[in-house]
Amino acid sequence: MRLVIARCSVDYVGRLTAHLPMAPRLILLKADGSVSIHADDRAFKPLNWMNPPCKVREEEGRWTVTHGKTGEQLILTIEEILHDSSHELGIDPGLQKDGVEAHLQELLADNITTLGTGWTLIRREYPTAIGPVDILCRDHLGGTVAIEIKRRGEIDGVEQLTRYLELLNRDSLLAPVKGVFAAQEIRPQARVLAGDRGIECVTLDYDALRGIERTDTLF
Repeated sequence: MRLVIARCSVDYVGRLTAHLPMAPRLILLKADGSVSIHADDRAFKPLNWMNPPCKVREEEGRWTVTHGKTGEQLILTIEEILHDSSHELGIDPGLQKDGVEAHLQELLADNITTLGTGWTLIRREYPTAIGPVDILCRDHLGGTVAIEIKRRGEIDGVEQLTRYLELLNRDSLLAPVKGVFAAQEIRPQARVLAGDRGIECVTLDYDALRGIERTDTLF
């Protein structure tokens, strides 16, 4: 991982255009080929980013990040580099889910029709460049659905599912992909954010799932 702190402006050129004016920012270049631009707020969410595969061309005062498939670009105009360091993190062991959360995923995958008649499982732990989606399945109309499962549903879980959906919807074989946020308990703020982003919320009853009874049904 390479960490660069620089005074820079950022222009996104692609299906849409966006501009970040000159300011100090953190530029994060990961081993997976992703590049993201961060400010000193917004928690973990970047101001702008480019998912892999992408190529970085560094020139004096200008970096150009080009996506290998779409040709979209991030153009960074560098006024001053304040810090530049690289760190080898090695292979990450991944997120270890607690027992209840992992069991919820297993039960729901094995009995995906508890979400609706005609639903079918594609895969548990569906791999993506930014981590595995808990469950990928198809609904009764054949549409692709990404499910994020939590024991307690918070805003960060909705943010996580949003990032998965942004990535999955770039795959023409899967798109359009809609999201389902499933948890034993979902906080009101998380429900509001999910609804604003078109994500369905489902409250799971752990004991009912263990007995293979129906949970909240979407359709």
